[in-house]
Amino acid sequence: MEQPNKSGEWLVHGERTIYESEWVRLGLADITVPSGERFEHHKVWLPPAAMILVLNEDESHVLLSYRHRFVSNVWNYELPGGLLNEDEPAAETAARELEEETGYRARSVEHLVTFEPMIGTVTNPHHVYLGRDIETVGDVSELDEGKFHWVPVSELRNLVSSGQIVNSGTLVAVLHYLAFSSGGY
Repeated sequence: MEQPNKSGEWLVHGERTIYESEWVRLGLADITVPSGERFEHHKVWLPPAAMILVLNEDESHVLLSYRHRFVSNVWNYELPGGLLNEDEPAAETAARELEEETGYRARSVEHLVTFEPMIGTVTNPHHVYLGRDIETVGDVSELDEGKFHWVPVSELRNLVSSGQIVNSGTLVAVLHYLAFSSGGY
């Protein structure tokens, strides 16, 4: 056992990749934790994502999709969003995904927060945006994203508390909006 690290930082002595694809990279890191114990720790990389909470004109409704996720076998409400293309700014991803999934464009796109959904093992930044002043620009081009509905903002607390929103990006966006919106919902 090495000496304790009083700084509290986890020291990385080296890393190796076990598996890699365009969707996931799994590695092992040789680390020493602050107590001095040294061992290998799993490390997962997933591509960054962006999502957008879109409000209607009077900000009384939010655009959400009710969809099935096969990996967790869950039905839940989600925001439009997706993975960043290479060298694509997150705000552009959020705007692009909004158009592809819903046929709407937001004239105003504001960054709300960036977070890591599983920071202890996974690196997978999620960039959350707020879209306002929307316009219809075309037909939906992504047909596998569920059916989008305008959901009353007044229903959001109930959707969260009843477990109908379980996607981390949607939860963070909705809770952020509810906590910091001037409407005080």
